[in-house]
Amino acid sequence: MAPEGATDEPGARTGARFATTHWSTVLAAGDSAAPGSREALERLCQTYWFPLYAFIRRAGYPPEDAKDLIQGFLLYLLERQVIHKARPDLGRFRSFLLGCLKNYLAQQRDLARAAKRGGRSQFLPLDAAGAERQLWAEPATELSPETLFDRKWGVTVLAQALRAVEADYLHSHHARIFQHLHPFLQGDSPRLAYRDAGAKLGLAEPAVRMAVTRLRRRYRAALRQVVADTVADPKDVDDELRYLIQIQAP
Repeated sequence: MAPEGATDEPGARTGARFATTHWSTVLAAGDSAAPGSREALERLCQTYWFPLYAFIRRAGYPPEDAKDLIQGFLLYLLERQVIHKARPDLGRFRSFLLGCLKNYLAQQRDLARAAKRGGRSQFLPLDAAGAERQLWAEPATELSPETLFDRKWGVTVLAQALRAVEADYLHSHHARIFQHLHPFLQGDSPRLAYRDAGAKLGLAEPAVRMAVTRLRRRYRAALRQVVADTVADPKDVDDELRYLIQIQAP
């Protein structure tokens, strides 16, 4: 096991873990005959259901209807094999998914609600109460449903990147370094904060600064990977990344 103060960078030896791109997961989910297709779709739904739920709520649906609609939409994706229509050449995955949701909502407006949506059947265990708390924490601004969807999508992407980095540090036996230094991803901290982190990790301040630099570099790489997995053209990564970060501003 490498010591925590070692200079090898977490993630340098584990890049193969990120070889399966998000679009590959989409295509696997769309092929109902492919082994693991249902599991792939469930992973997609678990990852991106909250931005979709936020869109539904901001579109004017009350919480109970929104909960039913998101469950119905996830079933719709599975049972109608909608995902198989997704292709990288069609553009950003978030745009494809939001378009599918808009079409689904338009259909539902012409149908009886709970009965036509499967009688509140539960496709995935979704934390609707937690989602409502997050929505109430949103600043009181008049965001359009589309803008709120993009903002929550960005939050999801940032969280995915952070989890990927955390997994790398855990795999490389640097979990304590991640635990104490990940707050530095928010920006520079006073000198004393570096000293405090060094005291907890048993590292000198210059070593802490170097570790923070490596952590930030790894996080930027993970964030680019997550974004790259949701766009069709690698040339779109920088624009998408700038947009998703910019839209987090209040």
